Amino acid sequence: MVQFGYKLMTEEHGPAALIENAQRAEAAGFDFVSISDHFHPWLEAQGHAPFAWSVLGGIAQATSRIGIATGLICPIIRYHPAIIAQAAATIAVMSKGRFTLAVGAGERLNEHVTGDRWPSTPERHAMLGEAIDIFRTLWSGGVHSWSGEWYVVDHARLYDLPDDPIDVVVGVSGPASVALAIDKADGIMATEPKPGLVDGFRAEKAGPAYAEALLSYAPTRQAGLEQAHRTFRFSALGWAVNSELRDVDGFESASRFVRPEDLESSIAAGPDVDAHLAVIKTYADAGFDRIVLTCPGQEQARFIDFFEKELRPRL
Repeated sequence: MVQFGYKLMTEEHGPAALIENAQRAEAAGFDFVSISDHFHPWLEAQGHAPFAWSVLGGIAQATSRIGIATGLICPIIRYHPAIIAQAAATIAVMSKGRFTLAVGAGERLNEHVTGDRWPSTPERHAMLGEAIDIFRTLWSGGVHSWSGEWYVVDHARLYDLPDDPIDVVVGVSGPASVALAIDKADGIMATEPKPGLVDGFRAEKAGPAYAEALLSYAPTRQAGLEQAHRTFRFSALGWAVNSELRDVDGFESASRFVRPEDLESSIAAGPDVDAHLAVIKTYADAGFDRIVLTCPGQEQARFIDFFEKELRPRL
């Protein structure tokens, strides 16, 4: 069965608004929420970047049923894996087992801030694999030390652990990251409806396949395109660009020639339920069974109401 999630974009909303939106999503019948973790927004028009883990604690206490996932956390440079292992265990306890840790190899936009070198993609994948090993080691209980290729853990023990194991999901975009997910993860997360990502993972392993679908709900189709262009035009650049640019100015410059109409083929814009269903169907047809509905802009209450009253019955 396909489950539907609501995207909590930390780049577009402050911490209190994110918690309120999670509560609205639960009341509207979403199956889970997925929250981004950024040090910077992508574009100045987005205007926010609160600390996701503080918001997660608030959501865990402010909700009771809805699943909670990250989407995505990079646990390899800005954070040490032991810290993410502790943070994830805490949220899993607070949420009574509703938490899924989705991790990825990150973007330079967020990870360069501590002054560490920005590694190549193969290095980041290797670091991510070792980070997941550290999570699972610390989640097993007891005192552990670790001396690996990338990280050291010195006599560390997590005292607050959930009753059930925490699922780890890895962000994927191509064969290398799919191979990493097969080796280390319980599931995958993507941003494009590529059947090969799901097929490659499922050929070797069973597990959930998450993906983000961009639905720019608005009173008119043109308003929806303009809304997506204002705060989400960076999505047209592709992952090869988005993972490498250093700062907000870089994204402003790189996306300055993207037009609203350039987003038409990859998003649903406006109030037409059938248009939104068509975009969602591309992800379901590609094999994704955890589809995160992502609506840019400030009118989140309006979008959640649209989901509850018009979109959800058709799904």
